[in-house]
Amino acid sequence: MTGRRVLRSEWAKLWSLRSTWITLGLGLVFLLVLGAIAAWQYKSSLNSGRPMDDDFAGATTYSVALFGVPFSLIAFGVLGVLTASGEYTSGMIRSTLAAVPRRLPVLWSKAVVYGVLAFVIGTVGAVVGFLISSGVLSGTAIAMSISDDGVLRGLLGAGLYLGLVGVIGVAMGTLLRSTAGGISALVGTFLLVPGLMSLLPKSLRADITPYLPSNAGESIFALHHSTDTLSAGAGLLVLLGWTVLALGGAAYRLMRSDA
Repeated sequence: MTGRRVLRSEWAKLWSLRSTWITLGLGLVFLLVLGAIAAWQYKSSLNSGRPMDDDFAGATTYSVALFGVPFSLIAFGVLGVLTASGEYTSGMIRSTLAAVPRRLPVLWSKAVVYGVLAFVIGTVGAVVGFLISSGVLSGTAIAMSISDDGVLRGLLGAGLYLGLVGVIGVAMGTLLRSTAGGISALVGTFLLVPGLMSLLPKSLRADITPYLPSNAGESIFALHHSTDTLSAGAGLLVLLGWTVLALGGAAYRLMRSDA
């Protein structure tokens, strides 16, 4: 048993599941199609003679192109959970741990294999989605090119964000050992908790909100940062911290609990 062979086994298991193809395909479609639809909608509003929709206030080609990122986040995160929790549901985890009795290489391999895959597909989807939206919005007041300052860095940041979300999904699936529980925890962390921050006092909310996983992740690929958001580098460090924390909890349970 070597690290390379564990990586190869996790790669083989990942691609042998139909859910991998379906969920990754959905994540890519969300990035490409939703951004294109938003771009067409914006352009149609310009030519309709009606007042611009409030949803497009302050829009840029970049923000329109990445309209599908929150939806792709769900797809990539859910597949990350399934990558780990599916083995507990089927009982295959016993065979996996019998082949890799040290256990932790299984978790690291799952995280690396799926994290890199999610990063690559997320980056490709973000870049292609931007090129599509850029073509649709060419000649408008918000037209942008991929060579504009910060655009390519931001698109890579979007892919990195989705990759880290995938790794956190793997950690959630390993920690909770339940598909429903892992997905609920992931969706709650990235989509529900930010909304609940509005219940906190304004002063406290301003101190906490930038450090939530979702807000820190969005800072990674934001072109412009305000005083109440983190810089791209700080956002990456915070999200990496959350990722390490999730993996640490998953590693602890994997070593301490029976399969």
